[in-house]
Amino acid sequence: MKLDYCAIGMRIKERRTKKEWSQEMLASTVGNSNPHMSNIEWGKTKVSLATLIDIANALDTTLDALICDNLVKGKAVFDEEISQELEECSEEDIRIVYDMVKALVKSLAKRQH
Repeated sequence: MKLDYCAIGMRIKERRTKKEWSQEMLASTVGNSNPHMSNIEWGKTKVSLATLIDIANALDTTLDALICDNLVKGKAVFDEEISQELEECSEEDIRIVYDMVKALVKSLAKRQH
């Protein structure tokens, strides 16, 4: 299996921006240079497991949350992320999202038969 470093970098950037940290702040916290952190976020470099763990700890997240796009059993991470996104929605918005999810699941089920 080949790791999707772009997806990992995107998830790192998402969590860093939610924390309102600059790239420089994250790089400093984990002991990396700013250019190296930029390359990690853009998926231009392979990031070591030790660095990923340092980044996850600095961003108050889990390693599986950063690499879930590469996991066969990443469903729990996606379930949690969907739940977090829905926290920002109004009651009406959640009903719309629910209707969309129902329609999408039904469409996916038809494709599989």
